[in-house]
Amino acid sequence: MPNIDEIKKPIAAEIDVFEEKFKTSMRSSVPLLDRITHYIVKRKGKQIRPMFVFFSASIAGGINESTHRGAALVELLHTATLVHDDVVDNSYQRRGFFSINALWKNKIAVLVGDYLLSKGLLLSIDNGDFALLKIVSEAVKQMSEGELLQVEKVRRMDIGESVYYEVIRQKTASLIAACCACGAASAGASDEVVEKMRQFGEHIGIAFQIKDDMFDFGTDDVGKPLGIDIKEKKVTLPLIYALANSTPAERKQMIGQVKNHNDDPKKIADIITFVKQKGGLEYAEIQMKKYQEMAFAILDTFPAGPSRTGLEQLVRYTTERSK
Repeated sequence: MPNIDEIKKPIAAEIDVFEEKFKTSMRSSVPLLDRITHYIVKRKGKQIRPMFVFFSASIAGGINESTHRGAALVELLHTATLVHDDVVDNSYQRRGFFSINALWKNKIAVLVGDYLLSKGLLLSIDNGDFALLKIVSEAVKQMSEGELLQVEKVRRMDIGESVYYEVIRQKTASLIAACCACGAASAGASDEVVEKMRQFGEHIGIAFQIKDDMFDFGTDDVGKPLGIDIKEKKVTLPLIYALANSTPAERKQMIGQVKNHNDDPKKIADIITFVKQKGGLEYAEIQMKKYQEMAFAILDTFPAGPSRTGLEQLVRYTTERSK
């Protein structure tokens, strides 16, 4: 599988320009705020979401200034949600670095998130990108609903496959769907093509989250510590399948361990073993590949070329990664 730099090559120049514009879009005349946003920019990830925006625009008509603003809008709103999530989750690390709330406390972190949100809104309004703003705003709404749905279901330990898919569709897939729809819309594509790209992104997002959830039960060399979801009482697809294919006594015992002993390393190890023995990981892998293939089926309706190849490689990178 190509690495991220090889995948990025067809749009590398656009990404370089985007990164400079993104830095500019975050600037503030308030010294503290400028220092914090500089810290955020320095620790940005692999730019997967902007890459989806640019490749989607390229395959749907071509990259332009609106595409750059769409990518910045996605990143601003996404970064705002991450800053707020770290406050909600009492998380003090983000990608191996201190989170904003760890360094500057919760009050400032919430205000920084609000600032990033407002910058994204103004960027779109000032340039008349109302279609892009609608797409991304809908995604942020769904992300909030997905988080609250998960909180409600975790409290009651009431999660089956249908609820699981609804949670990850809203929490994770909605944003990747918005990236692909934004890219297509910025290129002036028809409503039909924009919707097709939105569905494409949604399938990728679901496959991505299933893969991520599998890491919780896998080996400990994937960059995500084992059992984190269990500690947070999150019931994900591998465990849902294992519980559905267990005896009533086994089910009762395992649910009890997740609810009441989720901070006991031995109990967590027992749950992981149970999931593996019941075939939960194999089942999740099959479902992940199903959504991946659905994404490829949509991609195959577009003409062959560098943009389609780039998107295909990006899909494989996000859904077949080992960490």
